[in-house]
Amino acid sequence: MVQELLIAAVAAVSAAAVYTAAAARVVKQYERGVVLRLGRLRADVRGPGFTMVLPGVERLRKVNMQIVTMPVPAQDGITRDNVTVRVDAVIYFKVVDAASAVVEVEDYRFAVSQMAQTSLRSIIGKSDLDDLLSNREKLNQGLELMIDSPAVGWGVQIDRVEIKDVSLPETMKRSMARQAEADRERRARVINADAELQASKKLAEAASEMSAQPAALQLRLLQTVVAVAAEKNSTLVLPFPVELLRFLERAQQPTPQQAVQQPQPPQTVPQAPQQAGQPQAGQPAPQPVDGAAPDEHPGDRATDPPSGSAEPAPPAGPSESPSAAPPASRPGRLRPATPTASAPASGRPRPTGSKPLARH
Repeated sequence: MVQELLIAAVAAVSAAAVYTAAAARVVKQYERGVVLRLGRLRADVRGPGFTMVLPGVERLRKVNMQIVTMPVPAQDGITRDNVTVRVDAVIYFKVVDAASAVVEVEDYRFAVSQMAQTSLRSIIGKSDLDDLLSNREKLNQGLELMIDSPAVGWGVQIDRVEIKDVSLPETMKRSMARQAEADRERRARVINADAELQASKKLAEAASEMSAQPAALQLRLLQTVVAVAAEKNSTLVLPFPVELLRFLERAQQPTPQQAVQQPQPPQTVPQAPQQAGQPQAGQPAPQPVDGAAPDEHPGDRATDPPSGSAEPAPPAGPSESPSAAPPASRPGRLRPATPTASAPASGRPRPTGSKPLARH
């Protein structure tokens, strides 16, 4: 009898141990347990610690309540200003309602991932390239709102969404680099111009101060010489003021008053020498010989020997200098003096205005 009771007790203890092992569950601190009894959701959600379920009747599903970091695959899209980009992001979310995460959606992780991808494509199409590059905070907030709206019914809370990287085509990168370089060059030129303006104002003030004291310019020149000599150079360059050169140039040029007062030398007109056959001033012009042309001098016709004479005229001696006289001018007309003509090829001198005697 005692043995039978002992065997029954051992069997009961064994059955209880087996039942306890089959019904015992341990829920971790960052988890919550959702119990389904015969497929029906129990209202109570099991907290962390040791809990029991009916084996074969109840089923416990554990839901992680930690924040999940999920990368969103890179999405290709076209921005509003027609630029093709490739954008990837990262999303941070957690489950706030374990029962809804189990009942409302089949796999809340996959659902959140797909919703993040579609929302990211929508954000790319609604934004400009400059917004994707510089105004990401606003885009992150808009993307978070787009994902959080359907996720609230799944018992999931979106904590944060960040656009991680924006990939641009190589041509667009080069264009943006040129734009940035041009902008920096523009700012550099503006800064240089501003510096030149300020320096010119300071130099103008310094010049006005030096103009009051002429010795200040000489002192400044000496300071420059000392500064150059401190470099131990073999060549010393001294600045020479241009104003001094202009002063010397003005000093050499005559003033307008001196140019007016300077007397002009009298201009004399050379007079042609009086040649033979021309009338002097106050004397009547000679009349031409009968049968001669008006412009022909009577002596010109007499120079040739008569056709009947066979004896030529004697040549001119060495002491005689042949000279040619221009024909007499018409009455009332003045002719300029002509240079002395050379002797003819025959060796006879050109007769003057006097008529030679004919030989018999």
